[in-house]
Amino acid sequence: MRRWNGWGDDAVEMELGPDARGFLEQRLGQGVAPRDAAFDAACAQLGPGRLPPHPLVDASPQARLLHAFGQSLPDWLRLRHGRIHAAPDGVGYPESGEQVRELLAFAAAHGADVIPYGGGTSVAGHLGVQDRTRPVLSIDMGRMRALVSLDREAQLATFQAGVAGPDLEAQLRAHGYTLGHFPQSFEYSTLGGWVVTRSSGQQSLRYGRIEQLFAGGTVETPQGRLEIPTFPASSAGVDLREMVLGSEGRLGVLTEATVRVSRLPQMEAFHAVFFPRWDAALAAVRELAQARLPLSMLRLSNAVETTTMLKLAGHPRLVRLLEAWLALRGCADEKCMLLVGVSGARAQALPALRAALKLARGYGGVHAGRGLGERWRRNRFRSVYLRNAAWTHGYAIDTVETALDWPRVSEAMESIERAAAGALQASGERVHAYTHLSHLYPQGASVYATFVFRLAGDFEADLLRWRQLKDRVSEAIVAAGGTISHQHGVGTDHAPWLAAEKGELGLGAMRALFRHFDPDGRMNPGKLIAP
Repeated sequence: MRRWNGWGDDAVEMELGPDARGFLEQRLGQGVAPRDAAFDAACAQLGPGRLPPHPLVDASPQARLLHAFGQSLPDWLRLRHGRIHAAPDGVGYPESGEQVRELLAFAAAHGADVIPYGGGTSVAGHLGVQDRTRPVLSIDMGRMRALVSLDREAQLATFQAGVAGPDLEAQLRAHGYTLGHFPQSFEYSTLGGWVVTRSSGQQSLRYGRIEQLFAGGTVETPQGRLEIPTFPASSAGVDLREMVLGSEGRLGVLTEATVRVSRLPQMEAFHAVFFPRWDAALAAVRELAQARLPLSMLRLSNAVETTTMLKLAGHPRLVRLLEAWLALRGCADEKCMLLVGVSGARAQALPALRAALKLARGYGGVHAGRGLGERWRRNRFRSVYLRNAAWTHGYAIDTVETALDWPRVSEAMESIERAAAGALQASGERVHAYTHLSHLYPQGASVYATFVFRLAGDFEADLLRWRQLKDRVSEAIVAAGGTISHQHGVGTDHAPWLAAEKGELGLGAMRALFRHFDPDGRMNPGKLIAP
């Protein structure tokens, strides 16, 4: 069963062993496990819904609470401390585009705002109720998960937009295909959510980000149905797909999406390479990205993240043996780990892997084989459970991510980590920050930073700590010239910094677009940009 106030299946646990706990205590001090609110007590805070009955709508407190928040740290704090400031007044469960239209009409008739709900995995504040003066209808797309059609000649698959990652891949795999889109939230996030937040999967180097995969679809808007046909390419004016990509529910509800699929790869492998220093590792991955080798993934951890991941991985004896072996080969305290992935036909994938490893050796890279890479592959959707484990020992984990051109990557990484280190000094608290480059492009790279800090055990104090940290690192991103979001979207958490990227003229164009499709401003209001 899925957790109501944390990540994932409540039957899946990730433990922090003694070495891992000692590592965090050394850097942050001993944590104290907070006392979590009970589900029934949280539900009891909700007053009666303000919407009349409808056959597609569940107005129970349980359904409303389960759709009130996503997975951002402020969402967690509200759920864990039982501070349920607002929730939808009802949850609609459509099974077709026609029923989505019916729910939109129902909401309009009763003056309700609408929040589309996919997998509930947002870490940027996409799902919370912003205006408590009007009733709110959440539209849960989870029953719309069918494979509608598969065009083998064009390699196009059309799905209902509520399909979650595992179900989507299972339906394609039965026909010998894959979408190849694997964000860390893969197990719960949905195709529609990927499109409207411009998601990026872990193997985007081969398969592309969602904007390369999204070919067309159907959006139900307050002004009517928007149909986006598929073309291999077009120069006929503005690309309508681009209006939907990154729209975060402000235009309407994406009900179907047609995506570009690939045949299942003949082979897939992930290998680990260690570099003696960051500068050598960065030069190597930049050359790898610009060489355009047919790799599926490059993921480079800086020295602090490399050390942290090895400490938190468990198996301390094996880690000590690995580190001793690496030290003999020149990779000691400043070592940085690179994961290299290949997917596809053996005739292409194996030469690409050999070429990548040869290039890495030229920069002092030490090939550590396939074991660490395969361990990462097996656990790549489990590592997020570390958030649950850390919480039980009194620590919070949060992230920010950006993307920049190559000349600014290292400076931005260092600025973000410096900003995090100083964010909580006034309260005498420390922040442990570490970073990796999760997606690499010929032009530049994403910079993905993770932060661990102690919980105070008090809602207001913990929310203030998050706010101070979020503000400092977001300001560092903007000052470095990075995008405020490479793959998590904007929601409410990143909205204060969007103007620095888009400019007032750009924001005005976005507002005009949303007004065109939603003149009453009832679609996910307050998200992405203010009304």
